[in-house]
Amino acid sequence: MIFGKRAGGIQALARGAALALTVCLAPVAGAAQEEGFSALARLDVAQSGLSDARRGAAALELSLSQGVPWRVFTLDAPRRVVLDFREIDWGQLEAAELGAAEGVEAVRFGAYRPGWSRMVLDLAAPLKVQSAEMSVAEATGRARLSLLLTPTEAAAFAAEAGAPYDPRWDLPAPATEPAPEARPDWAPTKVMIDPGHGGIDPGAERGETQEKDLMLLFARELRDLLRRSGGFEVVMTRDADEFVSLERRVALAHQHQVDVFLSLHADSLSQGNAKGATIYTLSDDASDAASALLAERHDRADILSGVDLSGADDEVTDVLLDLARMETEPRTDRLARSLVDALKESTVTLNRKPMREGAFSVLKAADVPSVLVELGFMSSQRDLANLQDPGWRAAMAAGLRDGLMAWVEDDKAARALVRQ
Repeated sequence: MIFGKRAGGIQALARGAALALTVCLAPVAGAAQEEGFSALARLDVAQSGLSDARRGAAALELSLSQGVPWRVFTLDAPRRVVLDFREIDWGQLEAAELGAAEGVEAVRFGAYRPGWSRMVLDLAAPLKVQSAEMSVAEATGRARLSLLLTPTEAAAFAAEAGAPYDPRWDLPAPATEPAPEARPDWAPTKVMIDPGHGGIDPGAERGETQEKDLMLLFARELRDLLRRSGGFEVVMTRDADEFVSLERRVALAHQHQVDVFLSLHADSLSQGNAKGATIYTLSDDASDAASALLAERHDRADILSGVDLSGADDEVTDVLLDLARMETEPRTDRLARSLVDALKESTVTLNRKPMREGAFSVLKAADVPSVLVELGFMSSQRDLANLQDPGWRAAMAAGLRDGLMAWVEDDKAARALVRQ
């Protein structure tokens, strides 16, 4: 049984991506039954690997416990090959265990969407997908994915690159919708909490500790505190270990028509011995070198996870966004100051410069006051210990709650004056 078909180039694979994603599996006899049939495929590391092939080509072989729906495509700027699978258990696999090929700079893998996994090959040179095939043994149900990448011209690679559209993963096409009705003053404040990173993108790492896990833990604690406090309705961009693109995080804020957006992070930054909580607002010009570096790293997370970032706003869109931000920016600045003031009253430690600016894509919802909260820096041993301390996290959550409550009252008063 074959999943996907051999193709002479990426265009054929991209156009036919749907066929790989729509295959249904059925239980098979033999060894697969002895292991227990499961929708979760397991990787046999000993029988898998990345290696050099003839004339600058690279070959990837993946041995799986069973066949799964899959697809492959390329992305440019930077050059990547992306493989999506129905969920795979990567176990404790390290990229180095798969070997290396001269044309491949790095290999990344992990969860991507609920039930789906992704592998990204960062290319050192333009390599096209010469052939891609998954074969499944009828007797055992075990599967083998064979991928051959061969050298091509940069222009040809760029012309063929692009993610195939799939409505189950991608954002819907833009549509004109009526403006939402104004919410009454007595309505609860709708807060979107955005735990940074997730899935294939772990964020900062310190030993066995990953930023994505710490942020999800804290986000759930903050959500529960806000709900218990009353006056807040809370939604989250993710409530599991899954990848959510920066574009989708912003889209979710609009979809849920939230009043405020909080993105939570705890990066690792050695420059200047960074430590303490920091509140970031959006600006094209970073307030300092460290802020610029963090913003670049956050945007890079989408690139590493295989997201196509080639699209750009046109001039008309930029003007409309600027008009929307004329009202939102003062509200966002007041939100940031309110959070900083409340955190000063709590027991948490703030950065020596707790209010900063940066070009963070996740803050670009033009009509929603949005801030990025660096709870601390995992590169600081003290901050890492705080992030792992339930008592400290409770104090941080209480400080953010108090700051939000103060901002809500101030914002309602200010908007009432504008209406008059």
